Amino acid sequence: MLPALPGADSTIGFLREGYTFISRRCDRLGTDGFRTRLVGRPVTCLRGAEAAARFYGGGRFTRAGAMPPTVVHLLQDEGSVQTLHDEDHRQRKGMFLDSLQGPAAARLPEVFAHEWSQALSRWQVADEVVLHEEMTEVLTRTGASWCGIPADELDATRRTRELAGMVSRAGSFGPANWAAQLARRRTETWAADLVSRVRAGDLLPPEGSFLRVLADHEDLGGERLEPDTAAVELLNVLRPVVAVSRFVVFAALALLRHPRWREQLASGDETDLRPFVQEVRRRYPFFPVIGGRAREAFEWYGHPFAAGDWVLLDLYGTNHDPRAWEDPEAFVPERFRGRTGHPESLVPQGGGRYEDDHRCPGEPATIALMEEAVRQLTRRMHYRVPAQDLTVDLRRMPALPRSGFVIREVSR
Repeated sequence: MLPALPGADSTIGFLREGYTFISRRCDRLGTDGFRTRLVGRPVTCLRGAEAAARFYGGGRFTRAGAMPPTVVHLLQDEGSVQTLHDEDHRQRKGMFLDSLQGPAAARLPEVFAHEWSQALSRWQVADEVVLHEEMTEVLTRTGASWCGIPADELDATRRTRELAGMVSRAGSFGPANWAAQLARRRTETWAADLVSRVRAGDLLPPEGSFLRVLADHEDLGGERLEPDTAAVELLNVLRPVVAVSRFVVFAALALLRHPRWREQLASGDETDLRPFVQEVRRRYPFFPVIGGRAREAFEWYGHPFAAGDWVLLDLYGTNHDPRAWEDPEAFVPERFRGRTGHPESLVPQGGGRYEDDHRCPGEPATIALMEEAVRQLTRRMHYRVPAQDLTVDLRRMPALPRSGFVIREVSR
């Protein structure tokens, strides 16, 4: 049996420590898992590559009921692909994979580069630029354009605020979360209207664009998705694209703190561009944990799980597990040169197989966007980074440098 933490409930500890809550206790207990309670509910917390392989493999877990409703409504909502299983899941997931990992995906970094160039014209005349704030709008425009949403249908300022709020306030409680949920409802209404107008022929996105594919998609029964469900799935592309803004900021932070990498990448030598991006994804915080509920009884390392048991997998702790990563707190892109090792030791966006499990289908697109961001930061623009508070507070979920990464004196 996995050990149980002392005390009646660990909610305060989890909120106080954030990303490091699970791994600290696993280290203290000398185990890869433990039992406790969060918000009064019994939960088993796991970390490490083996735990990730068991969590994602074999269809053992469902996302239904696995995270607080306030989180689910902002990041997934009911009826999304993440809540489906077996053939329903594979069939819906195929739509995402065809778009996000098929030929159309190559356009995404191209659109991103164009939108970045447009934004650069504004940044050149600004006294200072908060990179995270600007990236959320650049990526909102990028995601919308790639999906086939015309610019005059977007209202970029409003959509940016709503989409960014879904990410930044997912870990909050009370009025901030409530406001984000109200904003999400407005965004879903807008998205559902787009889908309905495409089906009515009033809006004509390009053939092969995600909006067109989504509007035409049929479920296993041969029925097109309800507009509300299609709206949720449209946001399940737009919102994650906007969330990449955090990775872009962390890439800028890594370039600042490791100038030799800036010099190498600025030279145009892209030999280590992918290793650099992968190390940013491993080293810096993105999603802290992922939740699941056991679909059936099974056993792992002598610990029995019953159907319905709640489990949290520590994504951040798995990416920082010293058994898989030598000196895990160091920033060492070289570790990804010809990397071998357990495939589930790197799980910033989840693990498992794209086709069958709940691994994010947009992970390759995220990597492509980050690579383009590094090119822009090192080879397409000059800027100065003034003194500021770049502290990354791991108690804040999701985390970000406190200042948002301010730059000044921007030029092409």
